[in-house]
Amino acid sequence: MSSPIDTVSNYFLAKDGNRPRLMRRVFTEDAELEIVVMTDAISFPESARGIDAIEDILVRRFADEYENIYTFGLTRPTATNRHHFPCHWLVGMSVKKDGQVRVGCGQYDWYFTPDDRCLAERLAITIDVMCVFPGTELDCLMTWLSSLPYPWCTPLEAVSTLPNIDGLTEVEQHLRKTRTNSLG
Repeated sequence: MSSPIDTVSNYFLAKDGNRPRLMRRVFTEDAELEIVVMTDAISFPESARGIDAIEDILVRRFADEYENIYTFGLTRPTATNRHHFPCHWLVGMSVKKDGQVRVGCGQYDWYFTPDDRCLAERLAITIDVMCVFPGTELDCLMTWLSSLPYPWCTPLEAVSTLPNIDGLTEVEQHLRKTRTNSLG
């Protein structure tokens, strides 16, 4: 029997590692995806339906544009999250074509099937913050991200090792707010 932690962990592995076939362990065939973008620093389609479309948006097209991808869930699901799991997240990645680095935060709202498969039948992604840095900050930011426990990290772990780089204030504020709300 799968659990929300299995499903979401497979999502991180599929998206970050450019493994579209793993999305079949995450989503139902007719799953729904909704993306709300609250920043101009990144763009995505507003919605998609079906595993093929979701694989295309969240893995194939994402991997065409980005590399060095690290996505962290900032809260682990518990037994009470068997059907719905709201989860704040942190992501960092570099742009293939110009080396810029993006670091962002937001929230996932996962809705799982009631059966033993525990696949996502719906995922809403909200992108609250996305900061853009020049490629000269790649080593510093990737050293920070790669030092965090992957793929589950607390907001406190992320904030306590946050590098001293101009432009990370919005990310820090979001992580501190997330920590306060989750008490983690």
